[in-house]
Amino acid sequence: MAGESYPGFLPPFKRFATHAIHVGQEPDQWSSWAVVPPITLSTIFKQEEPEKNKGYEYTRFGNPNRHVLETVAAALDGAKHCLAYSSGMGAILNICHLLKTGDKIVCTVDVYGGARELFEKIKEEFNLKVHYIDCTDLQKLEAAITPETKLVWLESPTNPTLKVIDIQACADVAHRKQKGVLVAVDNSFMSPYFQRPLSLGADICMSSATKYMNGHSDVLLGLVSVNRDDLYERLKFLQIRLGAVPSPFDCYMCNRGLKTLHIRMKLHFHNGLAVAKFLETHPRVEKVIYPGLSSHPQYSVVLKQCTGVSGMVSFYIKGEKENAVAFLKNLKVFTLAFSLGSYESLAEHPATMTHASVPEEERKALGITDTLIRLSVGLEDEEDLIKDLDQALEAAVSEEFPSRNNPQPTFSSSQMDPGLWI
Repeated sequence: MAGESYPGFLPPFKRFATHAIHVGQEPDQWSSWAVVPPITLSTIFKQEEPEKNKGYEYTRFGNPNRHVLETVAAALDGAKHCLAYSSGMGAILNICHLLKTGDKIVCTVDVYGGARELFEKIKEEFNLKVHYIDCTDLQKLEAAITPETKLVWLESPTNPTLKVIDIQACADVAHRKQKGVLVAVDNSFMSPYFQRPLSLGADICMSSATKYMNGHSDVLLGLVSVNRDDLYERLKFLQIRLGAVPSPFDCYMCNRGLKTLHIRMKLHFHNGLAVAKFLETHPRVEKVIYPGLSSHPQYSVVLKQCTGVSGMVSFYIKGEKENAVAFLKNLKVFTLAFSLGSYESLAEHPATMTHASVPEEERKALGITDTLIRLSVGLEDEEDLIKDLDQALEAAVSEEFPSRNNPQPTFSSSQMDPGLWI
C-alpha cells in the first residue's frame, strides 16, 4: 500500500513511508529513549567547557526538534541537506539573500502573488532585475537568461492556473546557458511524495511546509532542501544570522504531520481526481484545470516527472464574477479561506484573494479572471465533496444577484495585504 503506483506516472519513491516515520527519530539519541522526540523548549544548552558542547549552543543556531525535522525532510526530498524556516516566505527571503546588487531573477510568470510581491519590492530597493516569462516555453527561458541571471524561480504546478513546468528541461537550459545560475523550485503544491525537484536537476527545493507537509492548518513553516555542501553552508549562515527560524513546537508538529504524508497524499489525489472529473462534465463549468486529467495541456510532463498529483484543482465557472461569488458563498463542506494542502477542503477566489496584488491587466493575461476558482480538495468523503460542489454550482445560477451598481464585496480584508497570503 505504501508503495502504491499509478498507471502512467513515475514509480513511487522507495521507502518513503519508512523514512518519514523513522529517519532522525532514533530513541537512543535521547537520555529517556522516548520513541516520540520530546519538545525541547530551552533556548540555551550547557557546555562542558568553552568550545565543547553536546551539539547545541543556542536555539537560533540549532535545536533538537529542528534537527529532527530537517533530517527527515531532507530524506523525503531526496536531499543531502534541509533547512527549516519560520514560514515559506521566510525561506524565499533567505534564498533571495544569496543574490547581490545587479543580479537578475528569471521567474515563471504565473507565480504565487506573495513571491511576486517580494521580488518586486527587493527589485526596487536592492537594484535587482526580475524578468517574468512563461517557463513552459523553453525558448523564452533561454532568451531570458543572461550573464546577470543568478536565480531561476519555478513553480510546478503554478499558482493558481496549475501550469506544469518541465523542471528537468528548464534546469538543463539554465545550467547550459549560464554557469553558476541557481534553479529553485517551489514544490508546495506537490509535496515530495509526488515530486522531487532535486532529482530533476534543480539546485534548490523550497516548500511552504504549512501546506501538505504539515497538513493540518496549524503550523507556519518553510523548508529548503539542497544537495550541494557549499550552497547549504551559505543558506545555513543566512538562516542563523537573519533569524527566521521556526519554534521547537512548530518543528515537532510538522514532524508529526510528516508521519501521515504518504497516506494523506494518496487520498488527496483520489479526491482531487474525482472532483476534477465531476467538474469537467458539469454544465455550469466552463473549464477545469487539473494536472491529473489527460486533458491538461502538460499532462505528458506530469507523467514523466511526478509519481501522482495532489488535490489542487482550478476551474472557471460559467457566467461572471457574481456567479463565482455566489458559488463560494453557498459552499458547505468546502470552506472559503486562504491556504491549501490540509485535511479540510478549501476554496478561494484568486482574483480578489491570493493574487489581488497582481495588476488587473496582468491577471487577465495570466488567466486569473473573475470566474476562476481554486480548490484545495481535502480528505472528506468523496460523495460529500461532489454533492457540495453540485449544490453550490446550482445556487450560483439560481441566486438573484444585486445590481452592478452595488457589486458584491471582495473577499480580501481591509486589515490584511492579500498578496502576502497563499
